Amino acid sequence: MPTTSTDRRRRVAVVGISLSDVGRVDEATPYALHAQAARRALADSGLDRSVIDGLASAGLGTLAPVEVAEYLGLRPRWVDSTSVGGATWEVMAAHAADAIAAGHANAVLLVYGSTARADIRARRRTGNLSFGARGPLQFEVPYGHSLIAKYAMAARRHMHEYGTTLEQLAEVAVQARANAALNPEAMFRDPITVDDVLDGPMIADPFTKLHCCIRSDGGCAVLLAAEEYVPDTAKAPVWVLGTGEHVSHTTMSEWADFTVSPAAVSGRLAFERAGVSPADVDVAEIYDAFTYMTLVTLEDLGFCAKGEGGAYVAEKDRRVSVNTDGGGLSACHPGMRGLFLLVEAVRQLRGEAPGLQVRRPDGSLPELAVASGTGGWFCSSGTVVLGRG
Repeated sequence: MPTTSTDRRRRVAVVGISLSDVGRVDEATPYALHAQAARRALADSGLDRSVIDGLASAGLGTLAPVEVAEYLGLRPRWVDSTSVGGATWEVMAAHAADAIAAGHANAVLLVYGSTARADIRARRRTGNLSFGARGPLQFEVPYGHSLIAKYAMAARRHMHEYGTTLEQLAEVAVQARANAALNPEAMFRDPITVDDVLDGPMIADPFTKLHCCIRSDGGCAVLLAAEEYVPDTAKAPVWVLGTGEHVSHTTMSEWADFTVSPAAVSGRLAFERAGVSPADVDVAEIYDAFTYMTLVTLEDLGFCAKGEGGAYVAEKDRRVSVNTDGGGLSACHPGMRGLFLLVEAVRQLRGEAPGLQVRRPDGSLPELAVASGTGGWFCSSGTVVLGRG
């Protein structure tokens, strides 16, 4: 049995992953989706639930980790409720990996569930245009500066600075839909074209409807464990090789450069700590609430130079495969989607993707994957590098 004290930092692996029911889920509660995802991830790991001594949860309940832990029947001695939007889960994975490596926990469950779509459909809530009007945000909200408008402004700045085109941004949505078409779990699978994206209803200039993520229901879970547990797991481990996190701003006036996201820092840290470079990566799962997020995050992670993201996303023969499940633009986006990025990255490295399965030129499975989540309006970023070796 692994112990909680160690003279060295232990290696940490992803040993269990799962999705709950996703897409259109009208009859489940968010708690039920948490439980469904957790049970499935535990079954995927082949471990007994008694090994779980840590829980990371955000976005549900007044006391998020406490209420979810109680609902799941867990009594963790290590918890994390960090909430930084879409980057939450990559940041939580970093914290959990550090805790396990240091011996403060042995196995940590990251779990999420949301009925964002069903709640609006049933009129239990409305679509929110902003995150609130208190604190620093009070100076922007009176002017109607919505969440989408913030991303739209940033996209326009990139277009102004680097000549990025609407067609290049639209290509991000087209490629995401092409990947989703192969994924039986994806919510939207019908092919789209660049013209379809450009001709759609305007939401926030330059974003038409298909530049924006979908709204779905769903949940997922990831189980991280110390290396001592790996011999008892049902499947080959996927190792956490390096992580990074960074926050930059909340008000747009404090954002030094609209064309640079916090992934420029979190990505650099994750790659340095993993001892690899972007050129080594086979699969990149990137938060894509809007098409511009994919483009600028690819730049900031180092897959292409700053300003070259437009041309890069239009390339058909890139070495790295991006958002292989269809992403938040087409597959699912129930809210804080970052945990789904980790699930898909692990599926790719295991060779278990339900849709597009990436292969290296020699036909082998991918060796390295990166998951990079973004929160707020490029306010926060968490990046995790995963590997099979």
